[in-house]
Amino acid sequence: MTEQPLLRLRGVTKTYGAGPASFLALKGIDLDIEQGEFVAVMGPSGSGKSTMMNILGCLDTPSTGSYTFQGVHVETLTRDQRALLRRYQLGFVFQGFNLLSRTTALENVELPLIYRHEPKARRRIAALEALEKVGLHGWENHTPAELSGGQQQRVAIARAIVSKPSVLLADEPTGNLDSKTSREIMELITGINRQSITVLMVSHEPDMAAYAGRIIHFVDGCVDSDVLNPEAPR
Repeated sequence: MTEQPLLRLRGVTKTYGAGPASFLALKGIDLDIEQGEFVAVMGPSGSGKSTMMNILGCLDTPSTGSYTFQGVHVETLTRDQRALLRRYQLGFVFQGFNLLSRTTALENVELPLIYRHEPKARRRIAALEALEKVGLHGWENHTPAELSGGQQQRVAIARAIVSKPSVLLADEPTGNLDSKTSREIMELITGINRQSITVLMVSHEPDMAAYAGRIIHFVDGCVDSDVLNPEAPR
């Protein structure tokens, strides 16, 4: 019996609206993603890439088709069950950092563990370890306003990995950064991937997508190409 991939989409569609005003954002997506892969998803605005990532991140559900996560049919789960899956299996990094402005880097990183009702002492230890992994030892008590854009994104990445997720979903993680800082962030994400965390990243930038071992292009709600990238950093 062949082992199932970590993530599997079969015949996934997504329709927004109803009647003449409806819009078919995904048109029957079939996709397998294996544990430990680093996949970049590219495509023009409106191509369906963000819709697919929302479904994979359990932030949205398919209109038709199936999505399995470690063999579990996500489309059959309740809202609360999908929230638990996100909390324990997924980490998110966004273009806009999404940090709480009045709290320290340490407190921002602790947040996912608060939702998991982890004891305070354990939260602190885990958050300090995560901040050290992203190169922010010594910056724990600084608020976002006291950090550069690159440092804020490092805090966001620490927050995403503090709960030791199976999958890291990154939506344009370098979109607000200069080229040097973007390369530093991509090297950090590549290092996280080497720790057996599966990475799914949306990007408009070919030089950022080049860090991924596999690049998928979306066009008009369909997978236009899906290729391995032999030039990806090892």
